Amino acid sequence: MPVVNRIAAFAEDMAAWRHAIHRRPELGFDCHETAAFVVARLREFGVDEIHEGIATSGVVALIRGRAPGGAIGLRADMDALPMDEITGAPYASEVPGRMHACGHDGHTAMLLGAARYLAETRNFAGTAVLLFQPAEELGGGGAEMVRAGVLDRFGVEQVFAMHIAPGVPLGEFATTPGPIMAAVDDFSITLRGKGGHAAYPHDALDPIPAAGALVQALQTIASRNVDPMKQVVVSVTQIHAGSAFNVIPEEAVITGTIRSYDKSVHALAHRRLDEIVQGHAAAFGLNAEITILPGYPATINDEDRTAFAAEVAREVAVRVDERMVPEMGAEDFSYMLEARPGAFLMLGNGGTPMCHHPAFDFDDRAAPVGASYFARLVERALPLTE
Repeated sequence: MPVVNRIAAFAEDMAAWRHAIHRRPELGFDCHETAAFVVARLREFGVDEIHEGIATSGVVALIRGRAPGGAIGLRADMDALPMDEITGAPYASEVPGRMHACGHDGHTAMLLGAARYLAETRNFAGTAVLLFQPAEELGGGGAEMVRAGVLDRFGVEQVFAMHIAPGVPLGEFATTPGPIMAAVDDFSITLRGKGGHAAYPHDALDPIPAAGALVQALQTIASRNVDPMKQVVVSVTQIHAGSAFNVIPEEAVITGTIRSYDKSVHALAHRRLDEIVQGHAAAFGLNAEITILPGYPATINDEDRTAFAAEVAREVAVRVDERMVPEMGAEDFSYMLEARPGAFLMLGNGGTPMCHHPAFDFDDRAAPVGASYFARLVERALPLTE
C-alpha cells in the first residue's frame, strides 16, 4: 500500500496507542481517560494548541503549517460500547461490560498518527484542526462539539472523517457523494386496554391482538406508502406484554426504529406511524401513546469534497470505491457535515466480524493507510505555494 513512508515507520507506535486505548474502553461522554491519553501524545508531538473538556471530554488540537491559510477539520471518535469482549486479544478490554467493538480506538490512533506526522513536517499552509470526539455511539457527541462552537471558533472550512469497515478489503476505501448513512429515530408504542382473566376475554380489552395486527400494518409504510425508488426501514424490534398464562394484560409495548436518507420520506414515515397506531387502537377499543426518540440526521457527503477525498485516498490506497451503496446505519458526524462541507469515508478492515460484534477487532495494518489519508488531506487541501 502506498502509504506515507514516515507514517509507515511508526506503524508499531500507532498499534501500541490503539492497544492502550482498547484496554480501557469508556462510554458516551465519559471519555476522560482516553482524552488524557490523547492529550499526552499530542504534547509529545509538539502540536501548537490543545483545548480540553469540550463536550465534556472532547479534545481539539491545532497544528499550524509553514504559512498562513485556511483550516481543515479531521474528526475521530473515542467512545466504546456497553458489551463484553470475546476477542481473546492480549490487549482485550480490562473493563467488564465495555469494549471497543466499533473501531473507535483505531480511529483515534490513526488521527494521532496523522498529528505526529503533521507536527513534524508542517508541509502545508493554514491550520489542521484535529477533533477528538466523545459519545458517537450514545449521546450525539458530534452535535455537542458543533454546539460548543469548535467549527466556528477555529475557523474550520471543511471537515472529514472515516470509519473502519469490515467486509471491505483491508486498506481499501469506499465512499459516495450524497447520503452515505441514514437518519434514525426510535419509537415506543404503548397500547392500553383493560386487563382481565384469560377465560373471560369478553370482559377485557386485550392489547395483544392489536399489537400483533399493528406489527404487520407498520410494514406497509415501506411497502405501500413510500416511493419504491426511495429507501426507508421501519423495524419493530421489541414486543412486551403479559405476565402469566391466564391473565390478559392491561397494556402492550412495541418498540422499533425508523431509518431513511430523505427528510420528506422520514416525515412521511412518522406521519403514517401515528395514523396507523391511532387507527388500530381505535379499531380495538384501546388507547395509544407514541414516544419518538430523535436520533441522528442522515450523513450526507458534499459532492465536491467527496470527489476530492476520493482523489486523495487513491494516493495512499490500492483501491477506492467512489459509488458505494449507502448504509442504513447512523453516524453523528452527520452534524458536522450539516455545518460544513466535507466527506465521510469507509476504510476496509478485511473479512473480520462486523462492528458491534463481541469478536470484532480493528486490524492494525489499516492504521498507516488511514493516518496517511488524513495527513495527505491536509497537505492537499492546504497546499504551500511558491
